Amino acid sequence: MHPAPLHRPRGRISAAIVVLLVALSGCSFSTPDGTAPSQAGEFTFVAPGGQTRIFYDPAGSRGTVSGLSGESLLEPGTTIGLDDFPGQVVVLNVWGAWCGPCREEMPGLQQIHEQMQPEGVTLLGIDVRDSADAARDFMADRNITYPSIYDNPGRSLLALSGFPRSTVPSTIVLDRQHRVAAVFLTAVRVSELLPVVQRIAAEEPAPSGGGT
Repeated sequence: MHPAPLHRPRGRISAAIVVLLVALSGCSFSTPDGTAPSQAGEFTFVAPGGQTRIFYDPAGSRGTVSGLSGESLLEPGTTIGLDDFPGQVVVLNVWGAWCGPCREEMPGLQQIHEQMQPEGVTLLGIDVRDSADAARDFMADRNITYPSIYDNPGRSLLALSGFPRSTVPSTIVLDRQHRVAAVFLTAVRVSELLPVVQRIAAEEPAPSGGGT
C-alpha cells in the first residue's frame, strides 16, 4: 500500500514565495550590471548587504542631499556646509583624529582636493567623536587644508537619511547637484577614489570658478 500523498496548502506556499521574493528584492542593493537601484528625491541610504562600495547610476536615479552643515573646524564660530559649494562635486569624508585608517587615507584625500579643485571639486570633512583641538592639531601636522565640519555627535549626518553614523572612515561622493553618486563604507585609496571623482566631475561642465 502506498502512503497517502501529502497535500500542502498551495496558497500558503505561494504567498510565502511572494513574501520571500519581495524581501530579497528589498535587500538586494545591486542591479545585474553592478549599479545601485533607482532612487529619486531626497537621498535615503539602504543597507547594502555587506557591500562597502556602492555606486548610484544613472545620474537620474540619485537622491539629493540637502541641509548638511555644521560648525567649521578650522574657523570656529562659523558654519560650513553643502550650500557653500553650489555646482561643485563634493567629496564628504567622515573622519576622526582617533581613527587609524583615517590617518592613513587623509593625505590622499588632500591630494585629490588639490588636484581636482580646478575642476570644481572640493573635499569636505566631517570630524566626529573628537576633540576640536586634537583634530585641528592633527590637520596642521599633516598639512590638511580642505575644510571640515566639527561634529562630535555626528548630527550633520542626519542629512544622509539612514546613513550609519558609526562607520568611520566613510566617504560619500556628491555630484554637482549634490546627489549621492558613490559611497565608500571603508578607507579608500587615491587609486580607487580619484577615477570615480574624475568621472563624476566630467558628467557636467565645471563651473567657471574653483572652490574653497
